[in-house]
Amino acid sequence: MAPTRIILDTDLSMGAGADVDDGFALALAHADPDIQLELITTVNGNTDVESATILTGVLLNRLGIKDTPLVKGSATPIIHPDQTHKIADHVLALKDSARPPNPGYAPVAIAEHILANPGQITVVAIGPLTNIALALLLEPRIKSAIKELVIMGGIFFGTMYSRAKPGEFNVFSDPEAARTVLRSGIPQRWVGLDCTYKVRLTMDDAKALQKSSSGFAVFAGDATIKYINYQVDRFPGRPKTDSIPMHDPLAVAVVSKPGICEYRDMAVSVITGDGEARGVLIADRLETKSPPIPNCKVAVDVNAEAFRSHFLTLIQKL
Repeated sequence: MAPTRIILDTDLSMGAGADVDDGFALALAHADPDIQLELITTVNGNTDVESATILTGVLLNRLGIKDTPLVKGSATPIIHPDQTHKIADHVLALKDSARPPNPGYAPVAIAEHILANPGQITVVAIGPLTNIALALLLEPRIKSAIKELVIMGGIFFGTMYSRAKPGEFNVFSDPEAARTVLRSGIPQRWVGLDCTYKVRLTMDDAKALQKSSSGFAVFAGDATIKYINYQVDRFPGRPKTDSIPMHDPLAVAVVSKPGICEYRDMAVSVITGDGEARGVLIADRLETKSPPIPNCKVAVDVNAEAFRSHFLTLIQKL
């Protein structure tokens, strides 16, 4: 079968001392022979969009990705243009070593690429859904032209760890965008924290990557160890951990290996605004006599070992 053609929409911050899983997701999409990476877009989320674009450009150079377009996207959530973030000096210092972005704006590039290839393009969104929502507002025809939208986001069977962030980060960062997507009618598959917390990279895995013959794997191992150690300072109220979850790479993995997860149809909505429940998803599992119409598929279980084997095998080939 031909590879699945994808757009990867990311708030990548790997290389800035922050979350490593966006970078791993990009690397996995590049390494997977059953995925064809056709467009990379950036969005405000883990970091500001300028930093995300620079750090993605640095990683593209490290991975040797020269021809896949990189387009910068939304700088703020949809209804909060006041929530701007200044680029950090240590990221700005990397700008000259980063592959520069292509001209244009991510929501436009996403819409144009989908419409130019009807029924062929899967979008993998691993950051806030701002770019996707704006693409829908600009060009509603993508609802019927897209093959599928795969989203890393949400928590469906539990709660978050802090009242300050009641919704999962990607949804909490722009719940109005998530609502737009959920109401759009786009075929969408959500891979949330219920599954992503179960797929983890351990300290032993990281040390093994450091010994790999792959230059990227060595870099990945170093970054993983730093991030595992960082979690001790970030969450002093948690037991000390020797592993980190691979949230975003799981969303990429299920594009070519959908059987890694088990899914259920659900009717999902999201709480918007700035109240205490901002970004909380409300999921109806269709278990009553008169259930609502489902609007998405939700990952409810994961084969963690199958993911781990898939991820580590491909990363060490880079």
